[in-house]
Amino acid sequence: MTAGISLPGVDGATERLTLREPAGWQRPAAPASSRIAYAAAHVVADPYADNAPGRPARLDWDATLGVRRNLWSWGLGVAEAMDTAQRGMGLDWAATRELIRRSAAEAAACGGRIVAGAATDQLTGVPRSLEEVVAAYTEQVAFVQECGATAVVMASRQLAALATGADDYLRVYDQVLSQTTAPVVLHWLGDMFDPALAGYWGSADLDAATKTFVSLVQAHADVVDGVKVSLLDADREVRLRELLPATVRVYTGDDYHYPELIAGDDRRFSHALLGAFAAIAPAASAALHRLDAGDRTGFREILDPTVPLSRHVFAPPTQYYKTGIAFLSWLNGFQPGFTMVGGLHSGRSMPHLVQAFRLADAAGLLLDPDLAVERMRRYLSVAGVTA
Repeated sequence: MTAGISLPGVDGATERLTLREPAGWQRPAAPASSRIAYAAAHVVADPYADNAPGRPARLDWDATLGVRRNLWSWGLGVAEAMDTAQRGMGLDWAATRELIRRSAAEAAACGGRIVAGAATDQLTGVPRSLEEVVAAYTEQVAFVQECGATAVVMASRQLAALATGADDYLRVYDQVLSQTTAPVVLHWLGDMFDPALAGYWGSADLDAATKTFVSLVQAHADVVDGVKVSLLDADREVRLRELLPATVRVYTGDDYHYPELIAGDDRRFSHALLGAFAAIAPAASAALHRLDAGDRTGFREILDPTVPLSRHVFAPPTQYYKTGIAFLSWLNGFQPGFTMVGGLHSGRSMPHLVQAFRLADAAGLLLDPDLAVERMRRYLSVAGVTA
């Protein structure tokens, strides 16, 4: 019998939703080959710990690593310790180090792909010099690589606060990239994801910022495996693909336009490093295997219905999208409770999460409808909804 639930509307009325049958996604025997795809995984808070705002992060390690094993089982790589994992929003450097170490060991054990974020968040406050930023980046890149993961050189809040122009960005990144011989991924994160990164690369003019970014990549193409672009601007990403050296991959971080960017055109396409893929892993896996088979129509038929869910989860204020990712993980049984480090489970409203439930069902991404309904009812009860 199909599960059903009464859901509240914005006007206080209720609407009966009969959930669709599970889509019956099949785990692949191997990862897709035509595109490289990483899902940026979230972290699961220890429900018994004091994960209040401003407190050190304490994780439920069994559930956190279980989330990653699930992603690998769908043939996706894991992007570890990125902004999806609450870097700068509850996850401190001490917890980040342990997270990278444990996840890299799990990846080695199962043969899964892994990249991990290297930033400068061990610094507190605004650094006194660019050399401090270089040292912080160098420390984290070295740690990630020592653990056996590829480093994603993330955008730095500390650099954004200190830099006075494009030359300061180039000076820092030139030094960091000159000290590594292993390939890295550069991350350009837009200020819609983190307002502290406004004007990154030395200019609020995105054309000028792009020019600086491209010049950096061209100068260090020998160690830049690829770039992750999270600007939610598909046209700009397409233009950027044409400007970069052919050896440098573009990993889309555009959670609004990923189907068309991954599909690409006759010249170039984007690979994927997406927070959205953590929420839609079964569909993403199935779609990528359709692309492997040359079935571009089938690829879009699977992936396009997931876009309304992703656009909703990543709606402004976009930096709170992690709350929706954790909520969907809880609904699907990958974690025991809906709690987050830093108290971030309060980052989205009840109506927002109700709509996420509806859209996940429409996309066939509630893997066990009975469990999802049971947990949704619990959530609504705690929220004060009596329907």
